[in-house]
Amino acid sequence: MKRELITFEVGGQLFGLDITSIREIRAWSPVTRVPGVPHYVAGMANLRGAILPVIDLATRLGWEPTLPSERHAIIVVHIAGKSVGLIVESVSDLVQLDSGSMQSPPTVGDEEITGFIEGLSPIGDRMVMVLNLRALAGADLIRADD
Repeated sequence: MKRELITFEVGGQLFGLDITSIREIRAWSPVTRVPGVPHYVAGMANLRGAILPVIDLATRLGWEPTLPSERHAIIVVHIAGKSVGLIVESVSDLVQLDSGSMQSPPTVGDEEITGFIEGLSPIGDRMVMVLNLRALAGADLIRADD
């Protein structure tokens, strides 16, 4: 069985998300910082009149915060009935993976960060890390009752 992913870069690394979880890909637009949100939430954006929380994906992964520019993009995803934006450096390609080519993440390293990765798969000479959206959003944004 084949799986379609949109690939993108964060921190120079290649990541992927299942195409069915992506609602849209937007050009970068400034966000409004809001007090009291988790450190990885860059702010809120206006999505056609709706308030959209925007996650700095690099910060969420434990890397240096993104200094967004016009070359960045926001991938709008749907998690547990809610829309959330993810800041990425660039959007790459639509790729198809064989289900059997994806491997579980290794158990070494930071448990929380490996929890964000559903699996890894080679694409050409690179490795794509398929993200686990529910783990990325975290309990701060997505409550269990949603």
